[in-house]
Amino acid sequence: MELKLLHFYPDLMSLYGSYANVSILKRTLEAMGNTVAVERVRPGEDADIADADFIYMGAGTERAQKAALADFARYGAAVKAAAENGTAMLFAGNSMELLGASITDDAGKVYAGIGLADFTAVQGKKRFVEDVYGHTALFEDAVVGFVNRCSVLTGVKTPLLTDMELGCGNEGPCGPEGYHSGSVFTSQLTGPILVKNPALLKIMVQAIYRHRGETCPEIPVDQYMAEGWAITAEQLKARCTK
Repeated sequence: MELKLLHFYPDLMSLYGSYANVSILKRTLEAMGNTVAVERVRPGEDADIADADFIYMGAGTERAQKAALADFARYGAAVKAAAENGTAMLFAGNSMELLGASITDDAGKVYAGIGLADFTAVQGKKRFVEDVYGHTALFEDAVVGFVNRCSVLTGVKTPLLTDMELGCGNEGPCGPEGYHSGSVFTSQLTGPILVKNPALLKIMVQAIYRHRGETCPEIPVDQYMAEGWAITAEQLKARCTK
């Protein structure tokens, strides 16, 4: 297949190695015999969302997040239509907050999100900087990563991580985290999340094939990624039991 991946604001929203989520997805899809083009969309540029096989945005500072929202708001209707059509998308880090109803900054100013979901984000001056060890209903493997967030999200009805044994979730310590609906996946976990979690990478590939109406063949897993996940999961699980 010829696949197009849309990477929104690769310079503006680029903290914590966010670009690597797209890089590893592209490499995996190519290893499966696909031709993959990555279209990098910068503020002010136009993108054909209806033609995309995957939509991605990474993490940024709170200031960069507001700049991204100011431009991304014009794509709101198109992103909602793509979600309804089953287009695979991942919003990692604080870009996930753009999909909700609103973002309130630490000074009390409210910014309207694109309204793909009903949750709201309120940012404070306290930051939660910590490792994460959690679980999702999508697969058996634990989910590992790192968060550096200053927001509390309320109103998430379908979280990506159903619970966490270590780390700060949407509303506080060791609660559900992220948001997932259909082929839309979001999480504040960085690291980057697809490199750290091969099982989630597989889910993303399967979502792309499902959207194209194709049967997904066997998905290759990088040995070093798998070993890295295993070591990280073992160490974080040990911390949870102390």
